[in-house]
Amino acid sequence: MTIAWVAVVLAVVVAILAVGYLMAQRQRRHRLQERFGPEYDRTLRASESRREAEQELREREQRHAELDIKPLAPESRSAYAKKWTEVQERFVDAPGFAVTEADHLVTAVMADRGYPTEGFEQQVSDLSVAHGRALDHYRAAHEISSRAARQEASTEELRQAMVHYRALFEELLEDTTSNLTGRARHRDDTAAHNGTGSHDGTVSHDGTAAHNGTASHDGTAAHDRAVAHDGGVPAARREDVRREDVHSEDLSDANVRHDGLRETNVREEYLRDANGRHEGVRREADDRLAEPGRGERGRHEAVEVPGRRDGRDQDVQGG
Repeated sequence: MTIAWVAVVLAVVVAILAVGYLMAQRQRRHRLQERFGPEYDRTLRASESRREAEQELREREQRHAELDIKPLAPESRSAYAKKWTEVQERFVDAPGFAVTEADHLVTAVMADRGYPTEGFEQQVSDLSVAHGRALDHYRAAHEISSRAARQEASTEELRQAMVHYRALFEELLEDTTSNLTGRARHRDDTAAHNGTGSHDGTVSHDGTAAHNGTASHDGTAAHDRAVAHDGGVPAARREDVRREDVHSEDLSDANVRHDGLRETNVREEYLRDANGRHEGVRREADDRLAEPGRGERGRHEAVEVPGRRDGRDQDVQGG
């Protein structure tokens, strides 16, 4: 009887440990999915197994934790925003050049934030930890920019590249979640792995990572970026669409202003030509009137032929 109870207890303990392990694994997986967003699925597709994919993502986190990532100073943020406006305005007359400038500007912001910029793939890897949801934009923009360098991209594709670059640019510019360095965020993540801290898949408003294994918002699960839906569309995706629409409107307005200016210049040039032709006709008419035999005096002279008046005078005198 005692042996039977021992066996039951051991079975229960093993079951509890197994359930605990599975729950911990699920939490770690959920944390990676929340942190990396679409990059989690992309890495999973490129790997041979889920274990390998998650191991790579954890290695990215470890490298990111060793970086000194910092937010931009307010004056730097304003300066970069002004430069972006200038680049966007240049797109109207030189779209290819503007896309190249946009790529350089994004790289400059990354360097200012503390990200290494030695290669595109490494940039993507480092950005994926904090900006995984914008990486699809960055990849698409980089691909179009590469084809533009070979003169293989259409104007519409270049416009799309500007939209994609802007998505990452704005996220790098407006990111206020980096008040902690990578090392501090890594300590928070380590605490989450150990079962302490909290995890709700988001970052708290004071810039500290909140990893909470339970939903502690008055009984409701509040996932600011990943679970907030409107009609089934994730909030992050709606934000991407909104940025694309706003940028498309900006470029469209710039094109309209450019077309309006060009139309105004054409109209002014036409009026100058018309005034010039009118002035030439008027001068020609004046010159003709000034010639002998033309104008009022000329017409009188043409009617009153010299000698004819004298003849009439002679006839009158003779009468």
